[in-house]
Amino acid sequence: MSQNFDWRLIRCFLAALEHGSLLGAARALNSSQPTMGRHLAELESQLGVVLFERTGRGLKPTAMALHLADSARAMEASALQLTRQLTGAQASVTGTVRLSASQPVACLLLPQVLTQMRQDLPQIQVELVASNAVSNLLRREADIAVRMLRPTQATLVASKIGDVEMGIFGHSSYLARRGTPRRVEDLLAHDLVGNDTVDTITRAARALGHELGRESFSLRSDDLMVQWSAVRAGFGLGFLGLYQAQAEPELLRVLPALKIAPLPMWLAVHREIRTSQRIRAVYDYLAHSLSELI
Repeated sequence: MSQNFDWRLIRCFLAALEHGSLLGAARALNSSQPTMGRHLAELESQLGVVLFERTGRGLKPTAMALHLADSARAMEASALQLTRQLTGAQASVTGTVRLSASQPVACLLLPQVLTQMRQDLPQIQVELVASNAVSNLLRREADIAVRMLRPTQATLVASKIGDVEMGIFGHSSYLARRGTPRRVEDLLAHDLVGNDTVDTITRAARALGHELGRESFSLRSDDLMVQWSAVRAGFGLGFLGLYQAQAEPELLRVLPALKIAPLPMWLAVHREIRTSQRIRAVYDYLAHSLSELI
């Protein structure tokens, strides 16, 4: 017998044995008649025996095929049992998972993700820490953290799930009142919403060759939801992630040709607890869902 015996071909063998023809076996396995023929020929080649005689009426099992049938059925039963056990294990994912995310992510992105996750993983309870501070996973302040910076601790595992596109946005009411800037220089004549003590926006402007001082902002706050709310209320122009702007249809992008460096989004978990079944399930769910949203 070949060392490369393919156990998956057993399904084809049992289907042919049960239905007595390539066509019947193909229908049972949602396959095609030529594919079934190739699989049976491959199985016979790997085993070094003839399993079926091809007749005008279909397939006639040989004595060797009948001899192997019980063992093949035992293999099939074991495979089905394994499938049931894995399905049951997945369904039994239960417990609490504590998440940490920035306020915009926690308020504008995660609610829709967690709503759908509640349907798909109903036994999971979520504790959501909404904070702009980087949660300390090392001290178990959270099981999973959504971060805009890559964690550097060696005991943490992080996956980049995408880039958040950034832009300058204003509410339609503000733009109707103050006009739409056509050049970067026009921004200085507008009411700008920006940071207070954090220099993220000023550094980004400097990287593009433009100087924005702290006094350039008519409203300053390090709270990102305050900034979003102010822009949404029509106070002025703000620097927002695309997902933040999409949460309010009346927010319009200005200077769309201005390329602002995107912010990477990372999903982090402590190395020791990533093997936890419930944390692994939530981690994978968030990675897939958030990457689609951003």
